[in-house]
Amino acid sequence: MSSATKTHHLVDGEVAPGCRKVDAIVVADGVKRQFGGLTAVDVEHVEIPRGAITALIGPNGAGKTTFFNLLTGFDKPNEGSWSFEGQSLAGVPAYKVARRGMVRTFQLTKSLGRLTVLQNMLLGATGQRGERFLSAFWAFLWRSQERENTARADELLARFKLDAKREDFAASLSGGQRKLLEMARALMSKPTLVMLDEPMAGVNPALTQSLLDHVLGLKADGMSVLFVEHDMHMVRHISDWVIVMAEGKVVAEGPPESIMQDQAVVDAYLGAHHDTDLGTLTNQQVQQIEQEAAEELEEVQAAREEDKA
Repeated sequence: MSSATKTHHLVDGEVAPGCRKVDAIVVADGVKRQFGGLTAVDVEHVEIPRGAITALIGPNGAGKTTFFNLLTGFDKPNEGSWSFEGQSLAGVPAYKVARRGMVRTFQLTKSLGRLTVLQNMLLGATGQRGERFLSAFWAFLWRSQERENTARADELLARFKLDAKREDFAASLSGGQRKLLEMARALMSKPTLVMLDEPMAGVNPALTQSLLDHVLGLKADGMSVLFVEHDMHMVRHISDWVIVMAEGKVVAEGPPESIMQDQAVVDAYLGAHHDTDLGTLTNQQVQQIEQEAAEELEEVQAAREEDKA
């Protein structure tokens, strides 16, 4: 990384993997997740800046979604701790994490197809008095709140241009519209941090710009955003900060304009020997590469054997 990008307004100190942020909304320390003999996540230290759009990128199998699952309570680590707004989330179940203001969407949308778009939206509202067993029988206790929730849902549907689909079943929506619905539903809980898992996956190009604008709108509304994405155009276009994972570890951090030039990022995506002319390798270099490949293969085979056992 060039000297011009060794400092940044989001960072307290020099830019480097695991660097301290001026105002971090999420802090993770020593988070490790293993599946048999395979280590999917091994994050020594990482901080997510508040009020910014942070992209989490890396090749397939880098551990990005697993890390998402750990932070949001959908999976449990083997070790490590992490906090949100200064409060520990270790061991906190997913529904309580969401109530604290950290909500997420999924790569594969989780809309309920046999409910209408409006009904899906209302599921995202928190603290609904009508969901309690006793008060459910007395409509006067929750009717006003239901009207408020419906008004907010209609406002969000209009913002995401889904108001015309209000009474349609969610199953009738296109893949891109379901992504929009899931993002809109997440906002029903008035979150502080929105986490998006590959928001562009499977989306028709016609809806891409709309999704980009909505993500930018989250920041404009005062929310922090952390998203996993493979679309580098999106990463460069909207992110303030980029964190790169490879083999479960954070290998690079920085602003998007410099992170794409980082050698660690290039190696993570293309391999450490991507720019080597194989015809000019010495015998010793060939043997070293073959040995590294054999060791990696042995590790994968050993992990598979442990899983079978």
